[in-house]
Amino acid sequence: MKKKVLYFILPALAITIPLVLFLINRYQHPISPVTSETLDSMKIVKIPEPELLYGLPKDSFLIEGSRIKRNQNLADIFLKAGIDYPTIHKIVQKTKPVFDVRKIKVGNRYSIFLTDDTTKQLNHFVYEIDNTDYMVVSLSDSINVYRDAKEIVTVPKTATGVITSSLWNAMTDNGVHPVLAIELSEIYAWTVDFFGIEKGDYFKVMYDENYVDSTSIGVGQVHAALFHHRGRDYYAFNFKEDSIWNFFDEEGQSLRKAFLKAPLKFSRISSKFSNNRLHPVLKIRRPHHGVDYAAPSGTPVYALGDGRVIAKAYQKRGGGNYVKIKHNSVYTTVYMHLKGYAKGLNKGDHVQQGQLIGYVGTTGLSTGPHLDFRVFKNGRPVDPLKIDAPPVEPVKKEHRAHYDTFIKPLRLNLNNLALKLD
Repeated sequence: MKKKVLYFILPALAITIPLVLFLINRYQHPISPVTSETLDSMKIVKIPEPELLYGLPKDSFLIEGSRIKRNQNLADIFLKAGIDYPTIHKIVQKTKPVFDVRKIKVGNRYSIFLTDDTTKQLNHFVYEIDNTDYMVVSLSDSINVYRDAKEIVTVPKTATGVITSSLWNAMTDNGVHPVLAIELSEIYAWTVDFFGIEKGDYFKVMYDENYVDSTSIGVGQVHAALFHHRGRDYYAFNFKEDSIWNFFDEEGQSLRKAFLKAPLKFSRISSKFSNNRLHPVLKIRRPHHGVDYAAPSGTPVYALGDGRVIAKAYQKRGGGNYVKIKHNSVYTTVYMHLKGYAKGLNKGDHVQQGQLIGYVGTTGLSTGPHLDFRVFKNGRPVDPLKIDAPPVEPVKKEHRAHYDTFIKPLRLNLNNLALKLD
């Protein structure tokens, strides 16, 4: 009987005694409440986030970086890092859905992540595919291959410049990314004659430039531009309508015309439209109802507008290889002295504006490589440099009020940009 009583008393004492001691201690040393002053005086220690490289913690590895050398392949790199052939074969099989490792390029960067211990085992291999994308081969547990991209930082910028020789030179002279010249030439392809830009013409532009690892990787979106050409201001505002971005002028008219301003890029006019020109080969005076664009042999030639190819042949009278495109009931264009035609182009084909149709050459009666470009309006030759092509659809009426509000600050900022003068 006494043993049974002890079985009950001893557990009760084991619980009661510590509780009594805790209450006595609490009474003798009461806990002070935490006041707002106390909280204010407390320092919050922030644990720094690990520094990442390709999404991997740098402090956890020994990292060695290099560039792909001539005749070097993936197997060379992995063998040097202690990976055997069977594992390399598995890695190559895993990479196929992600990146074709046979296409690794000489000069591209790669990094190997080794364990930070005496074994220095390869845990991760990273190959930079281009400026942004990279492939990761992870070997920590099992073989895992994936593709990721570096963060692109977009920086808003403005640029201005006065043209003294060419748009390209104006960009480089003012420390502006020269690719912006191509962007502007495409934006204004239907409104500004870039083969006739004059000394003193100028530009102002608001755009984004993209950076990766503090290095510029090119021009992003152009938001607004002003191109002053032959005494006239040409505005361009990038406006989103029905989920599509297009450039419009200050009146809401589209900058995209029915025709390009010229059928090729970056050349010079060697001969203009004339009714009495001295032929350089025949040495006689006769009409030259076209514009000659001097350009290197092989320069791409593009269709001025949408249309149908009604002729693709060799003109024995002097035009050489040529293409004729009928755009509508009014306009027809002809491209002569071609070196060759775009692959697959045939008579009867429908072409789109800006589509490649051939290459500059010197076939027929020609003293050097150039494009003889002609335009016919209602069957009669007209000066290609004086075509007043109709625009495509303007900003819709229901969006016009929003458009006017949208471009107001952009136009003000453009006008306030100071020109950089030499």
